[in-house]
Amino acid sequence: MDWKEQNYDKMATRKNIASPSRKSMPASSSDVQLHICGVPFSLNREVLTAKSAKLAAVLKENPEDDVSHLLGDIPTDSETFELVARFCHGFNISLSPENVIKVLCLANYLGMSEDHSTNNLIKKACFYFQNNVLPSWNKCIKALKSAETILQQAADLALVDACAESIITKVVHDPSLLGEPIRNVTTTDDDSENDESTYKPNVRRRLFVLDWKSEDLTVLSIALYEPIIRALVHQNVPLEYVSSSLFQYLINWVFPGTKGEDETSVYERNSQREIIEAVERLLPQERGLIPCSLLSQMLQSAITLDANTECKSGLETRIGKQLDQATVKDLLIPAQGYAKEEQYDTECVKRIMKYFYSNYENTDKSGLIVVAQLIDDFLAEVASDRDLKLKTFLTLADLSLAASEGTHRNSDGIYKAIDIYLDKHRYLTDREREEVCRMLDCNNLSPEACEHAAHNEKLPVRVMVQILFSVQLKLKDTVAKRIQRGSGNLLLKLEEDEEDATRTSSSEEEVKAEMEKMGSKVQELEKECHMMRRAIQIGSYQHKIQKEKTSMWKEMKRKFGCMTSLHETNCHVKKKKVHPR
Repeated sequence: MDWKEQNYDKMATRKNIASPSRKSMPASSSDVQLHICGVPFSLNREVLTAKSAKLAAVLKENPEDDVSHLLGDIPTDSETFELVARFCHGFNISLSPENVIKVLCLANYLGMSEDHSTNNLIKKACFYFQNNVLPSWNKCIKALKSAETILQQAADLALVDACAESIITKVVHDPSLLGEPIRNVTTTDDDSENDESTYKPNVRRRLFVLDWKSEDLTVLSIALYEPIIRALVHQNVPLEYVSSSLFQYLINWVFPGTKGEDETSVYERNSQREIIEAVERLLPQERGLIPCSLLSQMLQSAITLDANTECKSGLETRIGKQLDQATVKDLLIPAQGYAKEEQYDTECVKRIMKYFYSNYENTDKSGLIVVAQLIDDFLAEVASDRDLKLKTFLTLADLSLAASEGTHRNSDGIYKAIDIYLDKHRYLTDREREEVCRMLDCNNLSPEACEHAAHNEKLPVRVMVQILFSVQLKLKDTVAKRIQRGSGNLLLKLEEDEEDATRTSSSEEEVKAEMEKMGSKVQELEKECHMMRRAIQIGSYQHKIQKEKTSMWKEMKRKFGCMTSLHETNCHVKKKKVHPR
């Protein structure tokens, strides 16, 4: 049994309205005056009663009265009512996907069934809907779109379900109607990141024979779109196609367009918040279906629109699942609110990282290495924020160190972040700068980083000395290894070719030259370290002498009865007792 057979009788008998015979109707030549949505209509009583059971009943009960106040609440718009009025007056009307559902709803309300009059409007509109709208993808979407203003009436008559079922059947047969899967391209190339089409789905569709242009399912309101997507997931439509449609829906309805935030009305913001919460609920949980860049964009929109906690938490969880596919740009989530103290929402990033590490079960450490590098780069990026608090930086640095543990990576990344932070926060005290550098493992720096740090005036002296000592030890180890390797090579050459004495002598001279060169470097570094140590000792000694001098001066003032106030240093005038006269 098709939709027409199931629902025609339902609409024809939906209203329990008495349908008097046309012979019993009182003859009247007066017109009926109505106002529909502010538009006046003057209609003939006889033609109205001939086609509408509801109007016939109202006019029978009020044959001479003005009935405009009784029919002023007809649930329709002026354009649809005009079509129905023209049909009642015997004119041919043009049905279309954009008006057929509205016409059916109004015809049902007015009781324009076959029980009241043959070849009535319900039968005509049902035939068009059944044979011209439902077989077509485009026309189904257009019809649904037009029904959004009378959604409850259309749903009650099963018109919404009929269109939705037609759409679902077509998608199950051809998922590409939802759009091609998103191209999940992971790259650090700036040109690729700036390419607007890198992560966008392909919007091309396969067209039916009668359709010259394919309609997009994402033009529907969320009230219609959400149940259709849920049904498609239930029908096991490939999730990559569903994800493509969901993201395209966000582009159409939520993501920033031509309007600025100040131009967006409260109603629009509420609508966008409802949409992004619904889309988050619809998003598949599978890892990698949607790139981190798109998830990050969704999260930023959810934060800006003040979406509920479940929505924001769900997006953070999805990013955390595939954090090894993210870039630093994906984690630069702006802080919100008028009283924001920092540029980026570092708390959000910490929650994302926590989820990644607490759920990482892969035996392959490559993902951990990638995320460790990502965190180093993120720390270096946020370190340039002049409002970044010391406590926040230290917390992120601790996370960076924890992420690098077990990956055998050097400390160049954390050193870079420290250098940037100290440069952007020159107001830090010596103690605070030493606290920042506490995160630095001087023994784990590359030679290039050591060379830079040895001349970095932003670092505390103690840290520079530690770095120089570390360099000295590394040079000694390098010299020892080269000597051992050189000796081994020398013995090997002697065993292979004892007669080539000249060649052997040349090798010995090369080893000695290399040893002398390395020895001179060690001596230079030892001399530099000795000078720095001497400077530190002199500074400590002078501080001690100054402290002793100050103590002696205080003692002498006490003995000579000088003023002991911190603000009075004149000891030439002794205190005198003041007696009353």
